[in-house]
Amino acid sequence: MDIIAYIKLLFEDYTLQVITLGTAILGASCGMLGSFAVLRKQSLLGDAISHAALPGIALAFILLGTKNSIAILIGALVSGLIGTFWIRGMIKNTRLKPDTALGLVLSIFFGVGMLLLTYIQKQPNANQAGLDKYLFGQAATLLISDVWLLGSVTLVSFTVLLFFWKELKLLLFDEDYTKTLGFNVRFLDILITSFIVLAIVLGLQTVGVVLMSAMLLAPAAAARQWTNKLWVMVLLAAIFGAFSGVIGTAISGSVRGLSTGPVIVLVASCFVIVSFIFSPERGILFKQIRKIKNRKELKLFKTLSLMYEIAQTHEDISHPHQIAILNDFQGYSVKALKELEEQKLIRLNGKLWNMTKDGYHKAAQLFNQNTITND
Repeated sequence: MDIIAYIKLLFEDYTLQVITLGTAILGASCGMLGSFAVLRKQSLLGDAISHAALPGIALAFILLGTKNSIAILIGALVSGLIGTFWIRGMIKNTRLKPDTALGLVLSIFFGVGMLLLTYIQKQPNANQAGLDKYLFGQAATLLISDVWLLGSVTLVSFTVLLFFWKELKLLLFDEDYTKTLGFNVRFLDILITSFIVLAIVLGLQTVGVVLMSAMLLAPAAAARQWTNKLWVMVLLAAIFGAFSGVIGTAISGSVRGLSTGPVIVLVASCFVIVSFIFSPERGILFKQIRKIKNRKELKLFKTLSLMYEIAQTHEDISHPHQIAILNDFQGYSVKALKELEEQKLIRLNGKLWNMTKDGYHKAAQLFNQNTITND
């Protein structure tokens, strides 16, 4: 199916509309909340939470004996929150570093979850079919009720962020200063962490345990490359996440056999790659361009500074900016001289060249700065 046929189908197929809307809302929510995880240097938190939710999913099914979406969601949320606060407790009360605590919780909870899933699969109960979708995601199972739930949680998250914007902004960049102002840092930390957990749990059905952390972090990482302002980063991350959901759904819907969740993550990764390369301030391409430009300017200034030094030590000098510097000068390249001439800092006369008045003053300034630096 080509893209035009897909767009036509999107306006006609109700199921496709639901899936596209759901993945767009999920992407926007994950991008918005993932910005705070990235800025707080808790990039592995999303991975740990998504894996920690697995035992809750399995236990909810074992207790009820059926795949009740609400019960599974609550089980995953409770399990994810337990894992999160376990991580916080280990970091606070032990000498373990954050990455060690995250790795422990991730592996332990995921191991318990896989053990419970293995137990469920061996039971003579046909209701367990489809539980594996929480491992790798299955966007095709999204219902309109799921979309409403995603939309409601995203709206509540956005409202809370707006209401506590100043406090959360202070917490991100200076936790100690936030304490001195009298704000409840513990409450703010629990608040933003709880919403991150909720967003991850809601996304498990679409993207899955294995890839959910990428959905949380990729849009935020891409947005971080384009700006230093928090509100711009949050907005860009939400846009990147939403477009990742829409484009990923379109690609998986156009090509038979492609799973939606992994494609969405790959699209989000493309946003990251493009941002890493082409963003004006931090992009690899523009950094290299600036590096080349700086080297070029350094070479020109070095040439001019050396010419000034020769002029200063010339025996017959009367007006240094008018004295011809002979062709045996070794601190230049022809290209550098041509560029200096274009900038009207020197004049070329056959095999000789003279510093102009502007060139002499520029060279004197550079030479004096270099002398002070060396001293």
